[in-house]
Amino acid sequence: MSELQGYQLPDDLYYHKEHMWVKVEGNKATVGVTDFFVKLSGEISYIELPSIGDDLSKDDVVGTVETGKWIGKIYAPLTGTVESINEEIDDQPSLPNTDPYEKGWLFTMTVSDPSEISSLFHGATAVEWQTEQIAKHIK
Repeated sequence: MSELQGYQLPDDLYYHKEHMWVKVEGNKATVGVTDFFVKLSGEISYIELPSIGDDLSKDDVVGTVETGKWIGKIYAPLTGTVESINEEIDDQPSLPNTDPYEKGWLFTMTVSDPSEISSLFHGATAVEWQTEQIAKHIK
């Protein structure tokens, strides 16, 4: 796992420009928000997720994250259909704050266009992207 200036960036994941992470396994993907996203947003008090069966289009807003001071957007990192949601999020919306890459996942989806995966950041490009995001947002 890479760590950049205190922000975790697991090497095996793909990253969407809006700070969503994606774990790809065949035509299935697990989606969550990055460590950078949760540290920037603060303590999460509510998360609205897409519904099981929803058809998602890459880059569309599919939910929201709320903190005491801010409302952020959840984006579809890929095109596909929602297969499951993390039901623990209803009772513990702060799960992404404490464990964004394991217990704090948001939803799983079946990917309908695997070629879109190549548009996500991965490996060295993810490190470069994250470094730019830190410089842009952390003063």
